[in-house]
Amino acid sequence: MVRLSDLPDYEREHLLAKSLPPLGPPVWVTTQKPLNDMRVALITTAGLHYRDDAAFAFVDVTFRPIDNEEDTGNLVMSHSSVNFDRTGFAEDVNIVFPLDRFKELERQGKVGSLAAVHYSFMGAGLPPAAYEQGAEQVAGLLKQDEVDAVFLTPV
Repeated sequence: MVRLSDLPDYEREHLLAKSLPPLGPPVWVTTQKPLNDMRVALITTAGLHYRDDAAFAFVDVTFRPIDNEEDTGNLVMSHSSVNFDRTGFAEDVNIVFPLDRFKELERQGKVGSLAAVHYSFMGAGLPPAAYEQGAEQVAGLLKQDEVDAVFLTPV
């Protein structure tokens, strides 16, 4: 991992500007049903999308839907951070977005079902508050799809 002192001034200042106070204690929710009865969605900040979708811009708060039925081999990454090592993704998309692994868990009966659509954001560019509108939209879509739990892969 790089040290702040090793970064160029502009990058160090950019990262330090994102220093926010802690969110506070985590809010725990008691599950109402076992995992093998839950509907699960995946959300990532890896900047993933299908080849035919628009790439993420340098600072982009939008999201891209990832259809559960599509082949994960068709996903591309347009994450803009030069500090992000894409080697793992290039070898196996499941490193940053384990959809194939979750499909295996679903087949094994360990997860009740998977959402019809999963979602990808492109993290790293803006402060968290900038993503609020997109996050609210995705929350509404997940609710419509009757999703019980979300597996987050922050990148």
